[in-house]
Amino acid sequence: MKLIGAAVALAGFCAVTAAAQEIKTTTKEKTKIEIKDGKHVEVNGCMERSLEGRFVLTNDVGNLKYVLVTDDNLSKYVGRRVEVKGLAADKGDAKVKIEKTVGTQGEIAGKKLDDQKSTTTTEIEGAVATPYLGVKSIKKLSDSCR
Repeated sequence: MKLIGAAVALAGFCAVTAAAQEIKTTTKEKTKIEIKDGKHVEVNGCMERSLEGRFVLTNDVGNLKYVLVTDDNLSKYVGRRVEVKGLAADKGDAKVKIEKTVGTQGEIAGKKLDDQKSTTTTEIEGAVATPYLGVKSIKKLSDSCR
């Protein structure tokens, strides 16, 4: 009986010790998109945000026209009708380079993890499934999309 009591006490101690170990990690993701050799276009549409947080240009019924490629914060244009000039990757012989970096850092049980990063690069030429538009300029046409 004493042996069973000792085993239960040891199991409880191990469970409490395991629960006390904290795991804190942070994962960051960064995607960089470049367009080369695209066709110069000037398009109108509604500025929206995609589920991934990207800025996109849609038509009057909300269908995707272009995923906008820029380092600028275009938040002030969301929900507005805009005119965008730039290089379109869905016209002609454009090349699209997508570089995605994912990094994780943190600590487990008070022990710091080394920063870990992985980078994947995808290059697409010719027929591009996603219509990207490298923004050269943007102008607000109206305060509303409709």
